[in-house]
Amino acid sequence: MIVVTDLVRRFGQVTAVDGLSFEVRPGEVLGFLVPNGAGKTTTMKLITGFLAPTAGRVTVFGEDMQKSPTACKARIGYLPEGAPLYGDMSPRQLLTFCARVRALPGERAQRRIGEVVDRLGLGGVVDQRIETLSKGFRRRVGIAQAILHEPDAIILDEPTDGLDPNQKHEVRELIRELARERIIIVSTHILEEVDAVCTRAIIIGAGRLLADGTPEELARRSRYHGAVTLALREAPQDLEVLGSIDGASGIERTDEGNRSHVTVFATGGVRQDGRSLFEVVRQLSMERRWALDGLYVEHGRLDEVFRTLTQGTARRAGALPNSEPPNSEPPNSEPPNSPPTGDPPRSAGTQEVAA
Repeated sequence: MIVVTDLVRRFGQVTAVDGLSFEVRPGEVLGFLVPNGAGKTTTMKLITGFLAPTAGRVTVFGEDMQKSPTACKARIGYLPEGAPLYGDMSPRQLLTFCARVRALPGERAQRRIGEVVDRLGLGGVVDQRIETLSKGFRRRVGIAQAILHEPDAIILDEPTDGLDPNQKHEVRELIRELARERIIIVSTHILEEVDAVCTRAIIIGAGRLLADGTPEELARRSRYHGAVTLALREAPQDLEVLGSIDGASGIERTDEGNRSHVTVFATGGVRQDGRSLFEVVRQLSMERRWALDGLYVEHGRLDEVFRTLTQGTARRAGALPNSEPPNSEPPNSEPPNSPPTGDPPRSAGTQEVAA
């Protein structure tokens, strides 16, 4: 289990993470829904040990990240934002290097490299320089190094960014497969991805926890939950009658050429005659002979919940940095991914390694 307790991270006068607490257990796929500039990348770096917190703590399967960073990091696989990789290496060379960093024995290392290359579809580019690969292939190489050592917790920052629809489907299937006995934390701006793979989601704004629940639970917080939407081939003149229905609190109309979508919002109360809002709208549409293409009950819209909760949080927090400025507190003193022996690769410089 990963437990985050009262986590705080400040950069000078800017508080990027502000008292954040949550936990996640094996078998869960936790989605991070965070607007740009509201603490997502900083939170992920704190959880994985790339940054030290100003206050609070992170424990990974009972080990404190500050006190036992090596033990914690050994159980985590991490795909950072942008999948930073050594461009002058091939995927095979990078994975071999990461296997050394993770201290995988030679036979196991070769077996795992072969398995992740096959699983991520990298066979055709495995000996090509990473800097020549497309964004999608670089992303897949980044995922490969994150799962190479079969970690107990996998943290993926925008894992499907740059992938085509088929590749996205494959990565989502991989996440579901990996999640059976592991912790998976996924950050994404693609709300469809939350519905597709996440068993739970948290919404963060200005570094604070704003909501926590299953995608279905969060969607029920939407004003669209329980509303009835009509898809009309032609917009009739008498649509306003929908707003006067008992049990309706108002309507919303969207026109696209001659077609219209009209949503009737529910009050949440029970009608005196016991009929559902859907039944009443359906009967009215038949009586008025409206040309319907569709009629359905809304389950709620996660995007509307996200916008409602987070609107303006990034502005209130200020511009949050993606990496630590030179004059702020030092990061965790132990390099998160330094190899146990030997020299780093030629192009290491000061770039973060996604290993």
